[in-house]
Amino acid sequence: MRIFGLIGRKLSHSYSKDYFDRKFRTENISDSTYSLFEIDKIDELPLLLRKFPDLAGFNVTFPFKQSVIPFLDDISDDAKEIGAVNTVLVGKSCGRRYLTGYNTDYIGFLETLENQYFNNAIVLGTGGASAAVRYALRIKNCNVLTVSRDIRRGLLYSQLTNEIVASSDLIVNCTPLGTFPNVDDMPPFPYKYLTDKCLLYDLVYNPTETRFLMEGKKRGTKIKNGLEMLYNQAESAWKIWNK
Repeated sequence: MRIFGLIGRKLSHSYSKDYFDRKFRTENISDSTYSLFEIDKIDELPLLLRKFPDLAGFNVTFPFKQSVIPFLDDISDDAKEIGAVNTVLVGKSCGRRYLTGYNTDYIGFLETLENQYFNNAIVLGTGGASAAVRYALRIKNCNVLTVSRDIRRGLLYSQLTNEIVASSDLIVNCTPLGTFPNVDDMPPFPYKYLTDKCLLYDLVYNPTETRFLMEGKKRGTKIKNGLEMLYNQAESAWKIWNK
């Protein structure tokens, strides 16, 4: 029996297990299971690997997409450039486990945009998901402005002006703010500057409509949550695990 799973700190919000359980049923895959592995620190990963010798691959979510990298034996070129990993293939080399990291987040995000093109984007957050989104937008030749609570990592929320927001046709929340069960949280963004010419995109998918999206909806923006991206990146991960 092959074991796959998701590694993260808090996973009660995650739809990944439901997604893969459904996939295994519909495609009559009987030799695979998918589990949620909550850990407090990435240092617990070696212990997890020893505990589950049949672990064949796993996804990585907040807050370990960057800190997992030193625990890997190899990393794909895309993941190396992004600086974040969300999918790991567990193989064997010279009689020991060999961990290879990939990033399917950027693929999942790109696929959700299809033939849409944007001139100027604001990306909220500077973690692993943000890095993947920024990489994807650079592929689409979109100008990207990064916003952070840390002045060393991007523009501060308080520095966002009406002109900056109004000239942006895509705003992506890559922070976990608003994720179940903390559904009242949202980024401290100047929502009053939003226009109906903008797409507000939240990588959070549980709940399906976050407070971040609600604030945009009030002002006539187009809105999109992260569920389609989740499914797309999961399919890409499955291809990696079975290549």
